Order: sequence, then structure tokens, then C-alpha cells
Amino acid sequence: MLFFSFFKTLVDHEVTIELKNDLCITGTLKSVDQFLNIKLDEIRVKDENKYPHLAAVKNVFIRGSVVRYVYLPANAVDTALLEDATRREAANAGNAKR
Repeated sequence: MLFFSFFKTLVDHEVTIELKNDLCITGTLKSVDQFLNIKLDEIRVKDENKYPHLAAVKNVFIRGSVVRYVYLPANAVDTALLEDATRREAANAGNAKR
């Protein structure tokens, strides 16, 4: 749930999604669900010459299982908050095993 909660904080920020088929799509993150499915608006494809059929597409829904990487804007990531949340989740997982 940590990643889901983290991605929800990035709604309306510009992100780049690299898919497992090497396609890179940049756009404004509009929504994300618990399966890490992602909806992007105002998209641009990194290599438009290779994917000319995507030039007319303005928004996409990306299934979470096809995502390889998500590139985030550095100024949108609160690393201290993320580290704290990671520690708390790890501590909760450790306590649940006992």
C-alpha cells in the first residue's frame, strides 16, 4: 500500500512511464488505483518517429503489470516523508509476524 499512497500524492504532476515494451510516455498523472494502474492526460511519446500512431492520442490508461519504471519529478518527492513511511510500514510488518 505504500506505493499506492505515494502515487496518490503525485496526482496532477508530470511523470514519465516506461513500459516493458520500451515505450516511454510522459503525461500528467490523473489517477492511480490499488493495482497501480495509471491514467495519464496530455501525453507525449518519447520517440514519436517510432510510434507515429500515438501522436493523436491525448490520454491513456496503463495497466500496472506492464509498467517497468516510473520517472518522477525530483521536486515532487518528499524523501523524508517517504523514508519515514517506509520505516513505519516495515515496523508494522515486523510486529505482525510476531
